[in-house]
Amino acid sequence: MLTRWRRRAGVHRIPLFPAVLPSEYHQIVPDLILLRHGRSAWNDLNLFTGWQDVDLSADGEAEAVSAGHLLAGEGDLDLRILHTSVLTRAIRTADIALHVAGRSWLPVRRSWRLNERHYGDLTGKDKKQTAEEFGLEQVQVWRRSFDVPPPPLPLGDPRSSLEDPRYRDVAKDLIPRTECLKDVVARANPYLRDVIAEDLKSEGVRGGAVIVVAHGNSIRALRMVLENISDEEIPAVEIPTGIPYRMTLDQELNVLEARYLGDPEAAERAAEAVARQAG
Repeated sequence: MLTRWRRRAGVHRIPLFPAVLPSEYHQIVPDLILLRHGRSAWNDLNLFTGWQDVDLSADGEAEAVSAGHLLAGEGDLDLRILHTSVLTRAIRTADIALHVAGRSWLPVRRSWRLNERHYGDLTGKDKKQTAEEFGLEQVQVWRRSFDVPPPPLPLGDPRSSLEDPRYRDVAKDLIPRTECLKDVVARANPYLRDVIAEDLKSEGVRGGAVIVVAHGNSIRALRMVLENISDEEIPAVEIPTGIPYRMTLDQELNVLEARYLGDPEAAERAAEAVARQAG
């Protein structure tokens, strides 16, 4: 689902921010860029990745370069603040893309709340082999349903992130053993509301934009909230790698318009390639 999007009437399913009074922000038209990291080494191998810290492949680096050119080509886009997850593939995508776009100097905020969803015991397994073992329909439910998580990591599993130093300051009970998209929305929404939204409001009055470089499911979670996408609609939303998605917002941070930068047909093909990964 990659059609050009305009805001529907109505309110957000999940409240994000209080109404902004004209006396506080006289003219807010902020832009938010969402960018899924370029292809990783495990994307190329068609493995479930999740919280595993996998680097970009050569194709992923090329996608990040292309994303940088697309960002640079938006003459009215003034990027001012960068947000990323704490996973290498998102960090390196941001580094490469912003270097190409001439914005390596942006201040950076990183949060585990922008991480990819945790794929539980599927982590590191081949998607096609998993489909052969459990059936394609079951794997698609695990990959794209809103509220059905994969089987959890066993306790003590070496794939666990509990001892990873990047999560030192995260409460142990918040480190997942598996997640569904509903869980990702629950952990990403506070960061969207309390951090990204405040940056959007403060930069919007000065014509500045915010860019978030993250992952397929954390970006789906952000879009679900911002674009008022329903539980039933979200399984059809595929996020292509390495193609910036530009959202224009009003003074209450409702989405007025959204589009992928560059060739819409290229974005459509890239999203279809993502959808075929388990098939």
